[in-house]
Amino acid sequence: MFISVKELERHKLTLHEEFPLGTLDFRTREFRQVAPLELEVSAELDGRDIYIVGRLVTQVELPCARCLERVVQEARPSFELHYRPIDAIGREEEIGLTSEEVEVGFYTGDGLFLGDVLAEQVHLALPMKPVCDPNCRGLCPQCGANLNREHCHCGSRALDPRLAPLADWAARRKHSG
Repeated sequence: MFISVKELERHKLTLHEEFPLGTLDFRTREFRQVAPLELEVSAELDGRDIYIVGRLVTQVELPCARCLERVVQEARPSFELHYRPIDAIGREEEIGLTSEEVEVGFYTGDGLFLGDVLAEQVHLALPMKPVCDPNCRGLCPQCGANLNREHCHCGSRALDPRLAPLADWAARRKHSG
């Protein structure tokens, strides 16, 4: 879906739409959409600036950061976005940005693609390190066993010889204190 500046010059755009699986390109293999994306959005023009206000709901599947099991995560962001035409920036002049201007995105040509905006909002709504459970024990660093499902049979871990002085120091502190 393309948000056209020419259309916004005529009227404010309001959408209530559902995007089926596979409609949006998230440009990643880190997660996949597992539920339709429901969207409520309005867009309007102020001069040449586009203002978008909306909210979306979808679910994605991604790996747990600790044990790599698949996790279904809901993305439910609300957003208020401001886009300015890229040609509004002077090419040769040095500019300083205010804190408000840091929040401004840019578009080229006659508008912007709503799909790109939605994909970005889903990315931003996801946790940096998703976990299947707050108590997830992860994988054994030696044998790779999923410690949530099985006990590791690696025994005691071999100490990196470069860390031996630190281990000696910690042991002395434990016994002296």
